[in-house]
Amino acid sequence: MNHQTSAVSTSAPKQAYFPRTSSHINAPAPSWFKYIFATVILSAIVYIGIQLQFDLSHVPPLSAFSFIMLGVALIIALGFEFVNGFHDTANAVATVIYTNAMPAPVAVMWSGFFNFLGVLTASGAVAYGIIALLPVELILHVNSGAGFAMVFALLIAAIIWNLGTWFFGIPASSSHSMIGSIIGVGIMNQALHSATDGVSGVDLEQIFKVAKALFFSPLIGFGLAAVAFLILKVVLKKRKTEVFEAPKGNEPPSFIVRILLILTCTGVSFAHGSNDGQKGMGLIMLILIGIVPLAYSLNQTMDESQVQSFAALSEKAAHTLTVNPDAMQNPEARNILTKFIQNHQMNDQVIPAVAALSNHLGQAVASYGSIAKVPEQATINLRNDMYLSSTSLKQLDKGQHLNQLNAAQKATISDYRQNLDKATQYIPTWVKVAVALALGLGTMVGWKRIVVTVGERIGKTHLTYAQGMSAELVAMSTIIAADKFGLPVSTTHVLNSAVAGTMTANKSGLQWATVKSILMAWVLTLPCAMILSASLYWLFLQFI
Repeated sequence: MNHQTSAVSTSAPKQAYFPRTSSHINAPAPSWFKYIFATVILSAIVYIGIQLQFDLSHVPPLSAFSFIMLGVALIIALGFEFVNGFHDTANAVATVIYTNAMPAPVAVMWSGFFNFLGVLTASGAVAYGIIALLPVELILHVNSGAGFAMVFALLIAAIIWNLGTWFFGIPASSSHSMIGSIIGVGIMNQALHSATDGVSGVDLEQIFKVAKALFFSPLIGFGLAAVAFLILKVVLKKRKTEVFEAPKGNEPPSFIVRILLILTCTGVSFAHGSNDGQKGMGLIMLILIGIVPLAYSLNQTMDESQVQSFAALSEKAAHTLTVNPDAMQNPEARNILTKFIQNHQMNDQVIPAVAALSNHLGQAVASYGSIAKVPEQATINLRNDMYLSSTSLKQLDKGQHLNQLNAAQKATISDYRQNLDKATQYIPTWVKVAVALALGLGTMVGWKRIVVTVGERIGKTHLTYAQGMSAELVAMSTIIAADKFGLPVSTTHVLNSAVAGTMTANKSGLQWATVKSILMAWVLTLPCAMILSASLYWLFLQFI
């Protein structure tokens, strides 16, 4: 047994169920690796620095305090993604390492590269789905002391829990820890202020939506991986010795099997980057919006023609919703829509309020001519009005409160919503590069503890080629599907449950001490992260 396994949870079996036949887990990195590694890191840092400096050059100089706050906040947010790489990205390489398809250093580099590509091609839907879980008043006032306390509290709480479970080699979920941290902040925010300020806690509907994805995805992974393994047994029964037996020593699999294992590892890595990488992106955008609103509140890439089209569509949508959108003043409309988003209680004033705010947005944007010409003092209000309008329209659509509109009118409202999201829900490329770099570095530093648990401590027998392929294929498909629907899922629990599913289908048996540790982490992550973040949020508020 290698020296790293001693760091695995003390509840794990003390004696191995099968001999450790592969030394790939301890294979040294190629001599050229450190040069490529250093080159990639330096290039990414230079690119991020240039892009950030370019963005900040178009706004008034930041105060020393704001500049320090920006640096600290970005370090903490990227620190979360760094620790995320310890857990989740490491799962993608466990199967190829333990089936001898790739040596560990090569597998880690390969996975890191495709995680990078996954992050760069991410849609942003998951990132802003995470933001939608936060209390609406903290989103609207993220540049306040309470807003910064919220972001710091939930990020630090998630980091603490992730580091603790990683130290004991327990594959815990970064998604669970982040969602738990958000819920904790929301509950504490409500407990502290609801009696006097009428604030909201958390969006329970969105929480249940995300919770269902987090709860059912491991079960789906377990069941589908078992089915996929049994199908492979039928389809490839003539190649039993080649596919369904454990590797012999350090002998690699056949060419076809090796290619399939590498492809599935690649797919999981890419899918992980596109889904899990977005958790940090959304929070980084909140930080940037709070500290440098002029540069990041609105999508600066929109050209003048797109801006004018948005202005015209805003006024058209306003008149679609009501005959006289000027009948309500903006402060009243904002107050009505904020309460509607908080409590989801429909009344006769909601639709006129959306119309009034939409009409105001059209007139305001048309008067500026382009996003770059929006003055600093108006930027946050403009973004908040867009957020209120978009979120209210989504809630009205969910509640079927727009059924009185005909097909053409519904199409107008749908186009307007998409334009609102395009103006506010964007992620600069340098943010994606920073998140990808943090994920990759986390994988390089902390991959071994979790890989050992996945490869050696879930099943009682050595992982076979077919089990590795089945587990990775199901994990990849589940994560890609979740990304399409904007749902955060746990790469860790999907892949671990998939490995357990293949072991069960093969009647290999499970190491229940490890399974119990993983299940315990699954159960405790949400409440522990909630308690940590709620406590930190309360503590940070005392210093503001």
